Amino acid sequence: MARILVIDDDIQVREMLREMLERVGHEVVDASDGTEGMKVFRKSPTDLVVTDIFMPDKDGIVTIQELKNEYPEVPIIALSGGGGFKRFDFLETARRLGASALLRKPVDWEELTETVSEMLRNPDCQPQ
Repeated sequence: MARILVIDDDIQVREMLREMLERVGHEVVDASDGTEGMKVFRKSPTDLVVTDIFMPDKDGIVTIQELKNEYPEVPIIALSGGGGFKRFDFLETARRLGASALLRKPVDWEELTETVSEMLRNPDCQPQ
């Protein structure tokens, strides 16, 4: 299976995503924000990145930009619970900056595993 980097400032979300992805056979490494995530990725690139949008230090939008500038082929799944900003769709911004797929929190196990499988088969696809 694949090696996946999960970036999220909420430890419970990271652990849940790790459990979901490991259950279907993936190896998971994680980071608590974009700064740490970039360090992890630069040291040992992964097959896929799953990143939250709203995080302290370096948010997911900046992280997606950096990843796509340095590693344009890496597929990225952007996650967001909304962050309380109803007038601005940060997930659509993430897509425009290079995220291959978008998922809203709380993350559905089946939707996550299907999206990950699709991204690994076809990193350039744009699922709805």
